[in-house]
Amino acid sequence: MDFSLLVMWTGFILASYSVVGNDVIQTLGTFLTSNEKNLPWYVLWIFGAGILSVMLIYGFSTNDVSYGRLAKFQMPDYYAWYYLLPPIILLTITRIGIPVSTTFMILTLFSLQNVPGDFREMFLSIFDTKAILGGMIQKSVMGYIIAFSAAIVIYLLIAKTIEKYFIENSPGKAAKRFWTMAQWCSTGFLWSQWLIQDLANIYIYLQGGRNMSAIEFAISLILINVLLGYIFYSKGGAIQEVVRKKTNTDDIRSATIIDFIYGVILYVFQDDYFGLWGGKLPMSTTWVFIGLLAGRELGIRLMLEKQITKKISRMVFADLGKVFFGLIVSVVLVFIIKWVSH
Repeated sequence: MDFSLLVMWTGFILASYSVVGNDVIQTLGTFLTSNEKNLPWYVLWIFGAGILSVMLIYGFSTNDVSYGRLAKFQMPDYYAWYYLLPPIILLTITRIGIPVSTTFMILTLFSLQNVPGDFREMFLSIFDTKAILGGMIQKSVMGYIIAFSAAIVIYLLIAKTIEKYFIENSPGKAAKRFWTMAQWCSTGFLWSQWLIQDLANIYIYLQGGRNMSAIEFAISLILINVLLGYIFYSKGGAIQEVVRKKTNTDDIRSATIIDFIYGVILYVFQDDYFGLWGGKLPMSTTWVFIGLLAGRELGIRLMLEKQITKKISRMVFADLGKVFFGLIVSVVLVFIIKWVSH
């Protein structure tokens, strides 16, 4: 068997499990938390798998399952063994509950040909927004800042009224039916926006999904849906604790608002609407998610408790530190491989 082909499909499987295990909780974490007591896992999985299948089939019909996110990437002619390192490292980190960016962990290695061979130039490329690596970092940092700022403003406005009411009053039967329907709609919207951003992180192992045969596509679709089913079955795994620790995220009403805000932010970052970031260049949805939860937590605590305790500050900085740690690991990994292979 062709070694490159073996690396491609092994990398695809590892990346699928790593991305689904780490990033899916960003989009479906609140959905899982607020529904896991009322519905069996396979009902939730069918919902998620259905949207995933529609998005992938549409992408396949247009010969672009990455939705333009890999347009600036040059696909390797040969997949060397080291292309397996990012998903393996990501898989290891995910297992211990650290929410790192799969975009940085996986896609940075595929920008290897654009990374300078000189160490000083390598380091400076991190800050070069015209380069793929620097552009992804800039777009992701802006995503964190915008999500963090938007969440603080929104929750300063609604914490004392809407969120306080949610905390103190359980929904009645009629309200629960309404909010259940609203949450499934907001989750579906968010899930589709996330897939547009992050399918690139998986399909880059299959030449960006370009010119796949129908059989290859069918195999890839089945594999991802099976792995998604496992994540639902295991109730999100260790990463889900990042969501569970936040205030009232198990309330379906609060979860609906979180999902809708997150989905709108990802929608804004689909294209370069304001000329502030690199168009369809990939970004870290993890950074956006962590920024949103951090801003929400601070906004709620400021309005309801009139203070930010050391415990909450540590939680916010710990989450940010985890995603920053993932960025450092990704960049160092790329630099080491580039240096060794140069």
